[in-house]
Amino acid sequence: MAVMYKAKSFLSLTGIMINKAVSFIVFSFLDLFDFVLCYAYKVADFFIEAEWKPCYCSSAKEAITSSGKIFVSEQGESKIIRLTSTKLHLEEISDTLYTRPSVVSEVSKFTVNELKMLKLDGTKIEMLQGKIGGQQLHPIPRWSDCNCKFCNCWSSCGKDTLFVKAEVPKDPEAGEDVLFIHGFISSSAFWTETLFPNFSNTAKSTYRLFAIDLLGFGRSPKPTDSLYTLREHLDMIEKSVIEPKKLKSFHIVAHSLGCILALTLAVKYPKSIKSLTLLAPPYFPVPRGQQATQYVMRRVAPRQVWPLIGFGASVACWYEHISRTICLLICKNHRLWESLTKLVTRNRMRTFLLEGFFCHTHNAAWHTLHNIICGTASKLDGYLDAVRDHLTCDVHIFHGRDDELIPVECSYNVQSRIPRAQVKVVENKDHITIVVGRQKTFARELEEIWRASSSGHKSAYCDQTENHQ
Repeated sequence: MAVMYKAKSFLSLTGIMINKAVSFIVFSFLDLFDFVLCYAYKVADFFIEAEWKPCYCSSAKEAITSSGKIFVSEQGESKIIRLTSTKLHLEEISDTLYTRPSVVSEVSKFTVNELKMLKLDGTKIEMLQGKIGGQQLHPIPRWSDCNCKFCNCWSSCGKDTLFVKAEVPKDPEAGEDVLFIHGFISSSAFWTETLFPNFSNTAKSTYRLFAIDLLGFGRSPKPTDSLYTLREHLDMIEKSVIEPKKLKSFHIVAHSLGCILALTLAVKYPKSIKSLTLLAPPYFPVPRGQQATQYVMRRVAPRQVWPLIGFGASVACWYEHISRTICLLICKNHRLWESLTKLVTRNRMRTFLLEGFFCHTHNAAWHTLHNIICGTASKLDGYLDAVRDHLTCDVHIFHGRDDELIPVECSYNVQSRIPRAQVKVVENKDHITIVVGRQKTFARELEEIWRASSSGHKSAYCDQTENHQ
C-alpha cells in the first residue's frame, strides 16, 4: 500500500510539473501572439473604419473613455462616470481589464513592481476623446462583429430592451413569477430548451416563467459603446423584466456568472425574493492582503493548459486580441457554424448551447467577464452577508462534482457565509451537465423548492450528494 501511495504521489507530482512546464511555454507564446495581434487590429481598424480602435494594452483610460465617459482612478480602484440628461452615474470597472502581466514578467518577479506603478495616490479625473451627448443612439458595429439581422435586429427596430422568453399561464391572475438568469457566453435557451419543456402541467399553470438573454448575448442588444458593467446589466434586467412584467415577488434561478447578478438583485429587492437557487456560483473568498480582482482572475483563469475548460477560460480572460480573433472567426460567422453543426450531426445534436456560445460580441464577452466575475470580487462578501442578514428566503445551491471551471468548494464557500443555504452536490456532473442531461430531475427539484418556499416548509434538497451514472 505504501509503495502504491508513493507511486501515485510521484505520478501526480510529475503530471503537475509537466502541466506547469507546458503551460509556461504555451502562454509565453500566447503573450507574444496577442502583442502582435494588437498592432494587426489597429491597422485593420484604421483601414476598414478609418480610425484607431482603443484597446487595453497601452492605455486603460483611452479604451474606457473612447465613448465620452470620464475615467476616475482612486487608490488603485478604477471607476467611470457616465453623464445622462438627468443624473450622474458612477460605474465600477475591473482593473483586470488592463492589468494582466505576462507569464515571463510574473516568473521574473516584476509583477509586484508593475502593480505598484499602476496604483495612483489621490484622485485623477481625465476626460479623453469624444463628448458626452451627441452620440449615435445605436453606433455601427465593429467590422469584426456580426451585423446580421439576427444580431442587429434590436437596433433596426429601436427596441432597446433585453430579449425575454416568457411562458405564462392562461389565467393572467394565477401564479408566481420566476426569473432565470444564464451564465457566461450562454443565452436564455439554456433554460427554455431544457427546463421549460419538462415542468409539470401544474407548474406551468402556477408560475410565470421568464428567461432573459443578458445584455450583449443571444438576441439581446449588443451596444458597441457599452462597458457591460454591473449597473448596466442590472438596469437592463429591471427595464426589460422586473418593471414591465410587474414582478413584485419572485423566485430566481441563476447559473454561474448569473449567480452574481442574482445576488445583486436579491440585495436590491430583499422583500421581493421568494427563493434563490444558484448553480455553480463563482465565489472565491479573497485572502487578506490580496487584491480581490487579480486573485479571482487567477482562480477562474489560472493560465494552465489542463483542464481544457480552464485553458479556454484563461485565453478568454487574459488575451484581449486573441479572444477578439476567436469572435471574428466564430461569432461573426455564427450562421455558417450553426448550419455546419446541423449538417454534420444531422440534427442529432441540439444546438441551443452552440447558439448561446456563438451569439455575442467580443466587446460584450470581454467586458462582462472582467467587470462582473472579476470586478465584483470585493463586493460578494457584502452581498452574501446581506442575503444572510436581511433576507428570509430559502437559498439552494447545486454544483456538479466534476466541475473543472468553478470548483465545488465555491458552493461551500457560499454556505459558510449563508449558513441556511442548502447545498446539493451531484456526482458525475460538470459545469453544464448540472442541468443539461438531468433537466427532468432538476425541473422537479425546482418545483419542490418553489412549493416549499410558498408554503413555508423546508425543501428536502439540503446538504446532500446525488449520484448519476
